[in-house]
Amino acid sequence: MTFSLLSHTLSVACLACAIEAAFGYPNWIFRKIGHPVMWIGALIARLDRSLNRSQDSAVRQRLWGIVCLTILVGFPLLVVCMALQCIHLLFSPLLVWGMEGIMASTLIAQRSLWEHVQAVHTGLQTAGLAGGRKAVSMIVGRDPEQLDEAGVVRAAIESLAENFSDGVVAPLFWTALCGLSGATAYKSINTADSMIGHLTLRHKAFGWASAKLDDLVNLPASRLSALWLVLAALTMRGTNSTEAFRAVRRDAGHHRSPNAGWPEAAMAGALGLKLAGPRVYNGILVEDSWMGDGRATATADDLWRALTLYRRACFIQGAVLGLLTLLFWL
Repeated sequence: MTFSLLSHTLSVACLACAIEAAFGYPNWIFRKIGHPVMWIGALIARLDRSLNRSQDSAVRQRLWGIVCLTILVGFPLLVVCMALQCIHLLFSPLLVWGMEGIMASTLIAQRSLWEHVQAVHTGLQTAGLAGGRKAVSMIVGRDPEQLDEAGVVRAAIESLAENFSDGVVAPLFWTALCGLSGATAYKSINTADSMIGHLTLRHKAFGWASAKLDDLVNLPASRLSALWLVLAALTMRGTNSTEAFRAVRRDAGHHRSPNAGWPEAAMAGALGLKLAGPRVYNGILVEDSWMGDGRATATADDLWRALTLYRRACFIQGAVLGLLTLLFWL
């Protein structure tokens, strides 16, 4: 990658970060055309119906899963590359940069993540446990009726931490490295993992490639997200950056996911909580290690502290992107 290309992709990532933080993904656009992740999801669902056949052997299902992954990454990438080529031919470099930044901003979820997790806090404050359960059911896969208030709060904080990594840091990382094309490829892989990368009878073999590739492309972002959270804890009263760092070193590698443990451990240590641990998904107990060694009795106040820490981590990430962009352009 040339110096000039990296300076361009960094500036696109910086612009996309600023646009998404300020405006998010407007509801009027969503109502008219949906969202890019929905378009990718529709392609994945179609490929799943067409290529994932229960009568095939596990080896054959894995091969068809690789074909599926190749198509769902390759096709959106081809569309984006063709669109960028047309834009470069028709418009000035400054306008191209602005349009690429706007398009990349649709693949970042920092504002919407805040809104969804804040809704859990609002639900707990206004409607008690029932309100919290209803709101948290929109962002986690576990049965909310099995959760007490502490369980609702922990689930929301865990979702905030994990999605900070794969919904905010990762798309910005790949945008900074490869521009809109990198963000598009990443989002295709990540959406595939969320839809077919499960250890269910139907998807265990077919989604194997998607799950493995998602683990790989999220490695840098998971480590970066932990770093941003540790740094954010330095700026915030009532949090502990030293404990955040210790929790990451001690606990992150014991999480069942090779990536989710990093931001979850950092968040747990910073807030003085215990996150993750054994949980029930669809009636099945999933054994997992605890992240952090603090309190398990999390409260709505802890959720607000987590949201504040998240916003500061987003700000630090944006500031670093801005500084890098400035250094590359000077």
